[in-house]
Order: sequence, then structure tokens, then C-alpha cells
Amino acid sequence: MKHSNISIFVPHIGCPNMCSFCNQHTISGAQSAPTAEEVHDICEKAFGEIKSPADTEIAFFGGSFTAIPRGYMLELLEAVQDFIGEGKFRGIRISTRPDCIDRPILELLKRYGVTSIELGAQSMSDNVLAANDRGHTAQDVVNASRLIREYGFELGLQMMIGLYKSTGDDELETVRKIIEIHPDTVRIYPVVILKGTKLAELYQSGEYEFFDGAGCGDCFEDAVALAAGAMEEFEENNIKVIKVGLHASEFVENDMIGGFYHPAFRELCESLIYQNRMYSEILKAVGLFYPQKYDEKKVSEKLAKLCGEYIFAVNPKCISKALGHKKSNYNEFKSQGITIKVIGDENVPKYKCELRR
Repeated sequence: MKHSNISIFVPHIGCPNMCSFCNQHTISGAQSAPTAEEVHDICEKAFGEIKSPADTEIAFFGGSFTAIPRGYMLELLEAVQDFIGEGKFRGIRISTRPDCIDRPILELLKRYGVTSIELGAQSMSDNVLAANDRGHTAQDVVNASRLIREYGFELGLQMMIGLYKSTGDDELETVRKIIEIHPDTVRIYPVVILKGTKLAELYQSGEYEFFDGAGCGDCFEDAVALAAGAMEEFEENNIKVIKVGLHASEFVENDMIGGFYHPAFRELCESLIYQNRMYSEILKAVGLFYPQKYDEKKVSEKLAKLCGEYIFAVNPKCISKALGHKKSNYNEFKSQGITIKVIGDENVPKYKCELRR
């Protein structure tokens, strides 16, 4: 059964500082913090509509939940107690900062039925974290993750791609270190530059260049490629990727001035994963590898063999992903004289494909 959340946004309340990319009012679409009564009403309405409450969590997102004023935090937790437990919602999911986790707060959260804690790691490079005013270190992420696991919570980590001063190597290192921590879930957020943020000022002044001025040509494509690679790495290490990209929002679309926003960002990444895998299978099928001694005639003969129809088997749930966002993969191959046909096979794992030609 698919997991779902009842998302309640508590925008930028309790955070000890303002990160370079942060404008929570825009990201959440919320302009004020919800009252306990409003939270109770949201849960009551949702409980009457959701078909599988046992697979649903009440999720407090937006700010740093464990850093908000303690009285208000307890009001919010108490407001949802009627809706968690046997025959009700599974529990409570919160997001917070790595440096706002300690044993006393975890004991309190446990008493109130919190089941999952997500940490905004964003990067595992101390240089990148400092440049973006995060106010914590990579080691804080490691320490908080260890404590969360010790207390039996589900652990989630969030990373951002394309932060100020971050390089492609920094992104890969962040993925590697997150895999070492091995959270249960991960969210991947490509940077979106919003009005009223430090990143906006740096971007407009020309000081902020994506991937630290790597001269990457089409940086959007690079961001998609990095996110797609991270998705593959996480999934192959049994870490569930539950979100890629900001959710489609008129607030974000109106306030963004740059970055890597797309309403179907995850679909773009999944399309690229399948495109690369299908290319690889086709090349193997015609024996097209880089020989030690380059023979132009032989390579040309092999290239000619690429044209034609290829049948790929993928997991039935991934057929549209393999064809590509708006059939982008199908059209890309077609432009090269290659016709692909995609069929479903329950035995093929997610993000894998088998050539059945």
C-alpha cells in the first residue's frame, strides 16, 4: 500500500537562522502558522476522506519542528492525538534541523506518537553548509541520525543539489555520505532561487554560479543528471526516494528567479535513468565498445546496426517512465532511427530494463 502524508506546514518558525535559499512562505504557500484548532480540523476532515489511514502519517513540514517554542509544539502534538493509534493514522512525521535533536526532545516526541523524523541535511560538505548559512556541520547530521535510529524512529534525510559554492564532486560526496548513514528515506531538492533570499542576491550579482562556475553549458540538464544518478544510487542501496523536486506550486512559479524548478522534475530524472539504461543495452547488443585500437570502418558498421526496433521489458509500473516524460525517450530514439517498444514484466526491478529483441 502506498504511503501518504497529511501535510501541515509550519513556515519558518523556530529556526535559529535564515538559510541562503529559504523563503518558507513561498515554498509552503502559507503565510501564517496554523493554530491547534486548525490542525485538529485538518486531521478530522482528512480522516473522513482517506481510505487507508493506517498507511498515512500526519506530517508537520516547513520549519524546524523541534526548534519552535515548546508550548506551541506541544499544542500541535496534542491537537492530533485523537487521530493516531490503532484504527487511526499510523503516526506523526516531522522535519527539523540536525542541530535541534537531542535525547530529551526525542523522548518527548516518542511519548506523543511521532514515528518519523526527517533531517534537512542539504549537503555533507562543511564548506557548502557554511556558505549557505546552515549553522550546522555534516557531523551534526551524522550524530542526529544516530540518535534518531537509537530511539527507533524512521529516519529521513533531505539533500539539495546546486547550492552556492557546491561542485559536482560535493554532490557526489553528499550522496556517498548519505548512503553511509543509510536513512530509510531521502528527499532530493534541486535548488530553486526565490525572491527575498540570500541566494537571489548572490545570483543577481553574478557571484553565485551553479556547480561553482563549472562552465556546465546546460546546468538544468546537469542538475537532472545529478539527481537521476543520486536516485539510482539510493534505490540500489535500499533507500527509498520519496520526493524529487519541489511540488508544483503557483507560489514557487511566481517567486522563482532561477534554479532548477520543473513541475515534473522527478519524471525528467526517471526518463533519463531509463534512457541511459536502454542506450547501454543497445550498445551491448551490437557489440559497440571502445576498442583499444580504434577502427573507423568497424565502428561505422556497428553504428549502422543500431537502427531498427528494440523491445525492452521493464516493471509494469514503470512503462511510462521508460517511454519518457511526454514520450521524450521514444522520440529521442526515433530521431536516431531507433524504434523502442516497452513491455511490462513483474520480474524486472524498478529502474532496470531487459532487452528482449
